[in-house]
Amino acid sequence: MSNSRNLAGKVAIVFGGSRGIGAASARRLANEGADVMVTYVSAPERAAETVEAIEAAGRVGVAIKADSADPAAIEAAVAATVHRFGRLDIAVVNAGILLRGDVASVSVEDLDRMLNVNVRGVFLAIQAAAARLADGGRIITIGSNTAVRSGHSGSSVYAMTKAAVAVMVKGIAVDLAGRGITVNNIQPGPTVTDMTVEHIERITPLIPLKRAADPDEIAGLVAYLASKESGYMTGSSLTIDGGMAL
Repeated sequence: MSNSRNLAGKVAIVFGGSRGIGAASARRLANEGADVMVTYVSAPERAAETVEAIEAAGRVGVAIKADSADPAAIEAAVAATVHRFGRLDIAVVNAGILLRGDVASVSVEDLDRMLNVNVRGVFLAIQAAAARLADGGRIITIGSNTAVRSGHSGSSVYAMTKAAVAVMVKGIAVDLAGRGITVNNIQPGPTVTDMTVEHIERITPLIPLKRAADPDEIAGLVAYLASKESGYMTGSSLTIDGGMAL
């Protein structure tokens, strides 16, 4: 580990950190030296496993229940992080949901739920974290390559929410530039997580590299964006999808 990647003394919160890319990101940040708060909604046992992995890396891990569609819960999670650790340096906004449905069948309830979690919740998480982030901090969102490539029926609303995140990041990056806080967005392609397990075999042949990503590969990019090395990058969306969007 190079010194420029060392996050010793840093504190991170990972929204949606109990499993998949969020859990991998929490583990990687801990391995880089950060203490980590993770939020979860419905998988306390998975969150506990993530905390155990953080502690196995020699760092302090804490899990807190917080629905990313609930503004009060988001604010409480950020406040709890600062209360527990005394500071906040890195916010990873990973929480998101995928509810499939084509334009003829998607319900208003599913539309509202995806907008609430994937767009409104992301904005509120960034807003709450930014209010308490140390100057020079890092905000990292987890979007999707569907923001630039929506090639599957039933994914229009999900793709729309992820495209919204990519544009949101650009504006917020300008808002926070004066404090030296960078805001960047990662756009993974198919990744082996609970969200994609039913679709991986069908999607894999469409990927030039002929495989889905491991969550740890996405977490490596999270670690880079949290590091000093990425200090001149802000407002960017980085697609990591095995060439699928080419």
